[in-house]
Amino acid sequence: MPLHSDDPKSVGGYRPLDRLGAGGMGVVYRARARSGRVVALKVVHAQYAADAVFRTRFRQEIAAVRKVSGAFTAPVLDADPDAARPWMATQYVPGPSLARRIRDRGALPEAELRGIALGLVEALRDIHRAGVVHRDLKPANVLLAEDGPRVIDFGISRAAGDHQTLTETGQMIGTPPFMSPEQLVDARAVGPASDVFSLGSLLVYSVTGRGPFDADSPYLTAYRVVHHEPVLDGVEPRLRALLERCLAKDAPDRPGLDELAGEFAALLPEAADGATLTLRAGRLAAVDAVRPASAAGCAQAAPPLAEGDPPEAGRPRRRVRPMPVVTGAVGAVVLGLTAYLTLGPGWALSGDPSAQSRWAAPPAGWRPWQTTVYETAARGVRTVPERQEGGTRGGPQCHVHERAVFCAGDGILPVRLDGRTGATVWRAGPAASVTGDDFSRFKILGVRDDAVVVQQEPQGEGPNRILAFDTGTGDRLWQRAVNAEWIDPVLSAGLVVLPEGDGTSVTARSPHSGAARWTQRLPVRHYCGTTGAGERLYLQCAPEASGPSLVVEAGRADGPHRQLTVPAKANLLGAFDGRLLFLDLSEDEDGNLLMGQDVPYAAIRTVDPRTGAHRITKLAEEYGGQVSPADGTLWFASSNGQVTAVSAGTGKPLWQTSTSLERPSEATYDPRTRAVYLASATGRVGALDAKKGTLLWETLPRAVRDDTDWGATEVRTLDGALVAATPGGTVFSLDPAHPERKPRSG
Repeated sequence: MPLHSDDPKSVGGYRPLDRLGAGGMGVVYRARARSGRVVALKVVHAQYAADAVFRTRFRQEIAAVRKVSGAFTAPVLDADPDAARPWMATQYVPGPSLARRIRDRGALPEAELRGIALGLVEALRDIHRAGVVHRDLKPANVLLAEDGPRVIDFGISRAAGDHQTLTETGQMIGTPPFMSPEQLVDARAVGPASDVFSLGSLLVYSVTGRGPFDADSPYLTAYRVVHHEPVLDGVEPRLRALLERCLAKDAPDRPGLDELAGEFAALLPEAADGATLTLRAGRLAAVDAVRPASAAGCAQAAPPLAEGDPPEAGRPRRRVRPMPVVTGAVGAVVLGLTAYLTLGPGWALSGDPSAQSRWAAPPAGWRPWQTTVYETAARGVRTVPERQEGGTRGGPQCHVHERAVFCAGDGILPVRLDGRTGATVWRAGPAASVTGDDFSRFKILGVRDDAVVVQQEPQGEGPNRILAFDTGTGDRLWQRAVNAEWIDPVLSAGLVVLPEGDGTSVTARSPHSGAARWTQRLPVRHYCGTTGAGERLYLQCAPEASGPSLVVEAGRADGPHRQLTVPAKANLLGAFDGRLLFLDLSEDEDGNLLMGQDVPYAAIRTVDPRTGAHRITKLAEEYGGQVSPADGTLWFASSNGQVTAVSAGTGKPLWQTSTSLERPSEATYDPRTRAVYLASATGRVGALDAKKGTLLWETLPRAVRDDTDWGATEVRTLDGALVAATPGGTVFSLDPAHPERKPRSG
């Protein structure tokens, strides 16, 4: 829906693009971050901003969603419950709600119901494991993404064990057709079984187009929920029996989610593309099979290894035969959980002993280490308070340069760590001149010419600042205030490219001195991004309104140069075989671009920078997730842990492997070890063979996810060692040849 004249131009650094919906409590926008990422931005109506109880509920919603992590929930990316108009940014899910799907196309066939039912069961399991009860599961709060449903809107959730809820004021909160009897009678009795009741009502609605307790008014509907038996006309008999149990009036009589997963998998037919749905059902069943009553019984819970399954620690590995992705994924999840419970911390899935020669020796004097970005520094700002839970939005992003690790993040001043020991060498300062409070966002643009270049983004209004620090001492070399509205600063091809003046032109500067090298105007009313392609820089500029993008080579000294035009769906990644390399986003039936965390791509586009000739290669299937181009290959890492390698030349898949990493980082390709590395937000790191896709090993988590988490950070290579960080501020280094070795404190 188009924006209204009174809609805000910017909220917390996010620019609303259009409306996704509006309700009694607020408006949800599709919005773009300064980085270009598209999010769903929920902004509270002004009249509720002064209501202390409502603000408390909104904080509760943010905390509830941040606790939950899973493939079938939409994570929080950013939030400010204390703003003049509280807001929250979550993953943008490209797809209609279940309510709209049924309204537009009618009830679901059973084959389509299978994926939704199994996805919702898994979503509720993730929600309940986090100690949260959703309490408002309804068709409008289920979005239908291409790879499964997403549960959203935790606005009236609460911790399962917390009985001091906001509903005790006497207000009835929820949607009567999908509420449980206990929600209507005694809010203090609400627990996980209440969500099972709501799931039953939702699935009845999905297959019949009407709720099991529908009446002419919400009051009569609520009365029927409490006192009447459900109306299940039109539901297939075997499914009907299961849904009747979900809709039992007494919570203890309802089936658990584990039981529901198996029942749905057995009752509901698979869709034509049922491999993905089978994987989801198998994952649930596999995890159940190894979840013992206590840790002491875990050894008996582990199933025997099949041919091709990854080995247990200390067990010889047999040669892996090619096998379906589904089996590999289930095997990885089963063994990963079993080993975690039975072997304890320090276990890792070991690689093939015959392949140990692939690993390079770490630097002299290096040992596995683990530290945080809050440790005492030897120079500069020596001590800083550790981030409090919920105090900031994201964790550190780190860069490696000449055996040093440089990190910065939300409320995290730039620090240098010794790459061999993890000791904190310096922290940029003094604090007064850098204004490193809990709200500024610090981002390392890169390290070049003995300078680490950092962008400081204030939480509220005001210009960004670019600061350069000496890599050895941490002393400030230069700084500039910039207007980053139309283009983001970047360090690429050896130059720092910064907005100039009002942001309608860019200047390339020396990383060490800040001296200007060249200046170039930007297209008027265009948002631009800078991408390095070999030793050259290119600007891709999208118009403020709809239309194609312009691509120009930046900084050429030989006068006017060719301006290329590419469709809005084309995203510039870099260069391949002398041509510019783009990925084309997928489109829906109306020609609208599909966007989101696992944004789907449909084709590879290469463009000759001299002639402007386009060559389009359709992908064998649409792939989504974070994309990393390297060595003629595109590595796609999706939020469910699946990694796909695709040839940049032919568009054909080379391999596809499922891992147990949750919402992994973009892949890091290391040509020396012929391996691809990824990390999860919990600090779990995985390695895959770059050519075959074989899972070489996975480590255990290094940190517990908390409500400040918003994603994983890229794994960095350091002369044979690896470096990664967690959103909570932990930074660690491990040896890929021996990932299980215990780290020492930095």
